[in-house]
Amino acid sequence: MKNVNGWAFCVVILAATATVAFAQVSSKDSTQSAAPSLHATKDPAQMSPAELTATIRRLDAELFDAYNRCQLEKFGSFFPENLEFYHDQTGGGPMTREQLVAAIKQNICGKVHRDLVSIEVFPMNHYGALETGVHRFSHPGIDNDQGDARFVQLWKYEGRRWWLTRVISYDHNEPVRNR
Repeated sequence: MKNVNGWAFCVVILAATATVAFAQVSSKDSTQSAAPSLHATKDPAQMSPAELTATIRRLDAELFDAYNRCQLEKFGSFFPENLEFYHDQTGGGPMTREQLVAAIKQNICGKVHRDLVSIEVFPMNHYGALETGVHRFSHPGIDNDQGDARFVQLWKYEGRRWWLTRVISYDHNEPVRNR
């Protein structure tokens, strides 16, 4: 997308704000209320490609269900205290979980909806998994304001638990039907 408008504006604001937002979330430790599937009983090194893909697909679905419903504590539980988030139009870099959650609260809640278009999962030996794909952002109630972007998400498996440690969102365009 050459011009930043509509759906892309909210995504751009998220990335820009995430690097400077310092608002705090609830005083409860976000990892205490982690979604059940963040905890795993099987090491990814022992999973078949189909099992790993199903696991990451489920994690992605739960993460973005929390994002779409503005369940901030659950959303935050997917991230370690320190993470990296990069956006092709605004940059980004290292940030804290609290900064990311505050930016979602301010710029996304009730304004932007994310749907998964496609996904590929690759094992990352001694780390976890790499998820790549295309996602579509839209504004609730506005039928003609949506766009696609590619993404890369690096999932770390540590202590029998999954963490989303790095996110890269790029190639923001109008919806592409045949990706």
